Amino acid sequence: MKALMLCAAALAASAPPRATAQDVARWEQAAKSVTIIRDDWGIPHVYGRTDVDAVFGLMYAQAEDDFNRVETNYIDAMGRLAEAEGESRIYQDLRMKLFINPDSIKAQYAASPRWLKRLMNAWADGLNFYLYKHPEVKPRVITRFEPWMALTFSEGSIGGDIERVSVRELQAFYENGPAPAAGSGEGDTGPEPTGSNGIAIAPANTINHHALLLINPHTSFFFRAEVHVVSNQGLDAYGAVTWGQFFVYQGFNDHAGWMHTSSGVDAIDEYLESVVKKGDRYYYRYGAEDRPVTVSTVTVPYVTATGMARKTFTVYRTHHGPVVRRVGEQWVTIRLMQEPVKALIQSYTRTKARDYQAFRRSMELHTNSSNNTIFADAAGDIAYFHANFIPRRDTTFDWTRPVDGSTPATEWHGVLSVDETPHLLNPASGWLYNSNNWPWSAAGPASPKREDYPRYVETGGESARGRHAIRVLQDRKDFTLDALLGAAFDPYLTWFEKPIPALVAAWDQAAADHPLKAKLAEPIALLRAWDLRWSATSIPTSLAVFWGEALGVGVERATPDQLLQALSEAVDKLNADFGMWKTPWGDINRFQRLTGDIVQPFSDSGPSIPVPFTSSRWGSLAAFGARAYPGTKRWYGTSGNSFVAVVEFGDSVRARAVTAGGESGHPDSPHFNDEAGRYAAGNLREVYFYRAQLIGHTEREYHPGS
Repeated sequence: MKALMLCAAALAASAPPRATAQDVARWEQAAKSVTIIRDDWGIPHVYGRTDVDAVFGLMYAQAEDDFNRVETNYIDAMGRLAEAEGESRIYQDLRMKLFINPDSIKAQYAASPRWLKRLMNAWADGLNFYLYKHPEVKPRVITRFEPWMALTFSEGSIGGDIERVSVRELQAFYENGPAPAAGSGEGDTGPEPTGSNGIAIAPANTINHHALLLINPHTSFFFRAEVHVVSNQGLDAYGAVTWGQFFVYQGFNDHAGWMHTSSGVDAIDEYLESVVKKGDRYYYRYGAEDRPVTVSTVTVPYVTATGMARKTFTVYRTHHGPVVRRVGEQWVTIRLMQEPVKALIQSYTRTKARDYQAFRRSMELHTNSSNNTIFADAAGDIAYFHANFIPRRDTTFDWTRPVDGSTPATEWHGVLSVDETPHLLNPASGWLYNSNNWPWSAAGPASPKREDYPRYVETGGESARGRHAIRVLQDRKDFTLDALLGAAFDPYLTWFEKPIPALVAAWDQAAADHPLKAKLAEPIALLRAWDLRWSATSIPTSLAVFWGEALGVGVERATPDQLLQALSEAVDKLNADFGMWKTPWGDINRFQRLTGDIVQPFSDSGPSIPVPFTSSRWGSLAAFGARAYPGTKRWYGTSGNSFVAVVEFGDSVRARAVTAGGESGHPDSPHFNDEAGRYAAGNLREVYFYRAQLIGHTEREYHPGS
């Protein structure tokens, strides 16, 4: 009964407002200027007379494929999840509302350049027209999209800067009140999926003497759609669009392509604020003065079984930013990039950049804050940009920790220019890459040098996947699209290079009467002969992954007995879960898509397919983050390779691509799971980039709403 009441309350709250006759006339007119062609994989190719028309059609097509994901991204971005999901989301919403203030965003929309405002208007119109044409679709929260909302989600990363704030610590501060309390607690669990790959190959290293680009974001599955959007005003972008956004986030046009990977840059800072209470007001120390803490209220609505309720918070800020937690007696504020208009301009204009110079001009906006970028173009240029928003700071401070907010010496002094950050243009190696690792190996010997830059430009290190990328890229001059694809799916698992020999040596050196000597003889023999390559039929891959999971990553510190004991545990678990330890990897590691839900249910009794590649943790460039779930023995993937494309730039552009599962979020669609087999096999399909290529490959051609 409670569930029924909750559902009724949510539906009542989402009753859509009536569209005016003026709205409908505007939408219908816009639809006439847009043609959507669905190819035989369901990919929408959206053609508009102007950019405004194209954006209108793109949003309509996205809503057709998965309105739920479109809406959910903006519910999340605006801090309105609790309106759909209840009080468990209150503090996640509070976190967003500390940074996303509707009144401020509306003012920024009003002050935006006219051309950008028109695109935002078209964005809202396309979504609202979809709702008008599909009254059976019941939004959870947003019954009418307003143009300013596009500014709340202007950068397409899966984990934005705001999500660095711990919800648990935020709740501890604002639930318990601002009175000092010892300790700050631990951070949130469940980190966002990580591990994208970008590779660019210069013409000198290719057989056809054309630049090549690998676009391989690793996100949670179904986080982005594959689209093509074209106008007569120079827009011609193909690639992965984050649901609900009107720009291709990772992709290419007919002359240039771009791939973003998560950066290890330190672009966000926390400040320790020394706060005192005088009378009924709080003050924080800054230099020789006590400044008043800015106090305001934030209200978070949330759905309950009986209707909507509200929780109001008194929130605090200094000039550094909002208070997000406490350390001992001090409050902690956070400072991060907040330039939604500039960010949206950069996100959109880079899709129309047709050469290095134009793309670099978009980078001068410095709002792609959490990403490194790999670039290639038809002129043969390849480039690496490390991060895009790096505050200039005093290097005497440790910026990886909260710094003293009371001293002016910890202020930012603008941002580093592109030339002041690690970057590459046409390195002598003839290749460059990034896989969320440091930039100091991005082009082999031609890489940027760590000593030339401040420490805060990079906080990460090298990874097994980074070492693997170098292994498949160096000393090659024969790249083609197929060869680049082969590199992207190379099955070698770099992480095991040293651990497996150490394990084998531990067994060899164990005494004959060691309790594990006989038990592990056959598993050791298989691992001794293993070529460290994954495959769906590989038993050593199963042994190695289960052994690595049992051992953890601290293999350098493991004793010989610990190495052997971890393998014994792996054998026991394989026997217990699958009936025998000699279980091929593909019988364990599976891709399954049963419903259109954002959080997928998994079942060993449901249909699934084997996936040969592993987690990126083990050095696999093709990544598949999988584990067992309640009620399952098999491991099901939820993140990793999500969209994969290889692109060749020349007199024309050639590309191949695959999307996890399929284009549609509707289980009754033929395109819900039609790419799953190709996805698991790394068998990318041809991209129909030119309209002539769609001849014979068109499933449907229509105007929005028809």
